[in-house]
Parts: sequence; C-alpha cells; structure tokens
Amino acid sequence: MPMHVKDAMSTVVLTIGPAHTLRQAAQLMAARRIGAAVVLDNDNSGIGILTERDILNSLGAGENPDRETAQTHTTSDVVFAAPDWTLDDAADAMVRGGFRHLIVLNDHEPVGVVSVRDIIRCWSTTTERTATERADAVPA
Repeated sequence: MPMHVKDAMSTVVLTIGPAHTLRQAAQLMAARRIGAAVVLDNDNSGIGILTERDILNSLGAGENPDRETAQTHTTSDVVFAAPDWTLDDAADAMVRGGFRHLIVLNDHEPVGVVSVRDIIRCWSTTTERTATERADAVPA
C-alpha cells in the first residue's frame, strides 16, 4: 500500500512574513531544527518558501543577513503538494524541480511541509518493516 504525503509531512509549519530578515528567519529555523519556512505575503505573491539554501546563497554572496529580507529571497514559483499525493509523486516533483521541500496545501491553506528527509525516513521505515516481515515469514 503506498504511503502518502500526509503520512510523512511535518504539521508544525514555521510561517514568517516577507519583512523578516534572513537572520530572524535563520534563528527561527535553527530553533525548530527545520530547513524551510513558509512565507505568507498576502499583499503580493501569496505563499512562498524560504529555505536554508536561500539563506546560504545570500551569505555566500556577501549580503547582510540583518538587512536582507525573506521577501527578496523567497521562492514564489512553488510547487505545492496535496496531503493525498503518494510519496512517489512528491519525490518525482522534487527531482523534476530540483528542490528538497514541498509545501502541503489543503483548501489553499498550508497544512504542512514535506522534505526529502521526511520521505526517506518513511521509505526507510517501510523497507525495514517489510524486510522484518519477510524474515519472520521464512520457515526455520
């Protein structure tokens, strides 16, 4: 039976505004040990995502994290997932798009984030369980 995004996603979503500085975003992300924040910008682009890679790229370019805002570095061309997508569908979208996080929407509202790590964790658990079940089924 295929696993779905709702089985893997984190429902504790960090939501920030476009005016948050990159330092503020990094501090919030580090405190929660997550790699992405959902950026809600009701005045402009709607829902976007700011990832640890976006912050790293800004720092690498010599930009000041106390002056740069989430709005400037947010990816607004986001691929969204639905809770009932299979993990295979989510992984395929990530590979095609070259990104590691998907915002999960339900009725146009963010209800979670699923990452490559979340998918691997679920697949790894499923693989371990399947191997154990096969080993238990082998007669001695």
